[in-house]
Formats: sequence, structure tokens, C-alpha cells
Amino acid sequence: MSISQTTAGGLLLCRADPLAARPAAHILRERLLLAPAGEWSALVPEAKPWLGGAESVAEVLAGWGAAVALSSNWPVLSLWWEEGRTGFVLSSGFRRSAAYEWDAAGRPHGEPDPGAMRTLAARLGLDPVLDLEELERLTRPDAAADGEARLLGVIALLARAGLALPAGLTPGEPADRLREAARVAPGAERVEWAGWRDTVRAELAVVEDSPLGPWLRGPKARLAGAAQLAAGAPLMLWAARRRSPGWLAAGTVLVTHGAAALAYDRARRRT
Repeated sequence: MSISQTTAGGLLLCRADPLAARPAAHILRERLLLAPAGEWSALVPEAKPWLGGAESVAEVLAGWGAAVALSSNWPVLSLWWEEGRTGFVLSSGFRRSAAYEWDAAGRPHGEPDPGAMRTLAARLGLDPVLDLEELERLTRPDAAADGEARLLGVIALLARAGLALPAGLTPGEPADRLREAARVAPGAERVEWAGWRDTVRAELAVVEDSPLGPWLRGPKARLAGAAQLAAGAPLMLWAARRRSPGWLAAGTVLVTHGAAALAYDRARRRT
């Protein structure tokens, strides 16, 4: 059965355990549910921000995935479904994202990235021959596979990369049902925006524990931090006016990283 407008929803799959994913999730400034998913973590929105803004669920989830990936060193897969369409966006730091989309009948929609499946296999450590062949099969005509079946096919392959979604956390389910499944998943927790001070402190802790911490200081670090603040602040204002949660998350990441870089350099100059 194809996905309808009433079942619009999405989730983020992070290639990290919840302990590592939690600080990055705070950056989104959204109420989220974080649940273990095997060697991965699943992030499910408690609300439906795509209903009140200018962005579709696909754009919101893609923006969130990019923001989380920018503030971490592991890939994030954004899965979405709405109006009969399904798709995914793979984000990995500052590298170019990979995306693919199907219509309700399971046919490629729009202008899909021809290298998306190859990028997905490479960045997630899947078999470059057997797994890639199965991923590419999801892009070929198949009268028996609709949009939902295509997305579930991607999920099935990710099990080989350690993904194990909790019961009921199934792509294609309505957002409300997905949220309820996440709430009762073993080990699930709520993630909420903790304010700028706590967010920057958490970012500083990550920098401090990083082996690159001692080198993230000096004129170049201050210049990079100032540049991130200069780019992130107007982006956040623009996103707020446009009611764009995806771009707001990206702006938040830039501002947080910039502020943390400047604070870290200043603290280290005093020591």
C-alpha cells in the first residue's frame, strides 16, 4: 500500500550510539526522542514542524540530518515519506550529501542522484559488490515494489551495517505512531534544547576531549570561529523569518561551533 498524505513522517538514523548522538541532537533545538537501534541511534521528532513552515518533511529532515552530521564525525541518514513519495538523504560532515527519491509507484522521482547508492554503500561500509548490487536494484523498474517497499529495502540492507530498529519504528508509519513507538523503545530518552550556555559547554567538552583540541587555537582558529559566527547568525535570522527548521538547525550548528572555537581559544590563552 502506498504512503498517503496522512502518513507523512520521517526519522534520522545516526551511525553512533545514543551517548555520542545526544550532544549533536541538542543542536537541532527540537523536542526529539532518541532510541538505540543496534549499532546506530534513531532520532524521531515529537512534533511535526513541517506542518507550520515553508518546508516539506523531506526538506526539514534533510536539514536536520545535515546539521547533526556537521556537528559530529559520523554519517546521518534522513528518511522521509509524504504524499505518496519516499526518499533518503545521507549527510556526512562537509562532504556533498547523497539523496534518492521514489514516487508512490516506486519509480525514481525528479532527478535522482545517479551515484547516491554507490555513495551510500561506501560511506556506510557496505559490501561494494553484493550490497551495492542490491541497492542499485532498488532504482530499477519493479511493478511489485511501491515507494514504501523501496525505503524498506534500504532499511533491510542497513541491517548488515549494524542497524536494528526498535519494534514499531518502521518507515512509512504515520508520525504519531512513530513517535509512540519511539517513546516505548528500550533505552529511549527525550532530547530537548538546553539553551546556548549548556550547548556551548557541551561543544567545548567535545573539543577538549578531541585529540585535535590542543591545535584548535591561535589566529587561524579565531578567524574560523568568527567566520562561522558571521555566517551562522544571519542564517538563523533568515530561517526564523522563513519558519525553516532545517536551515535554523544549520545556522545553530555554525553559531555553536564558532562560539565554542572562540571560547576554547580564549580559555587556552589564559592557561
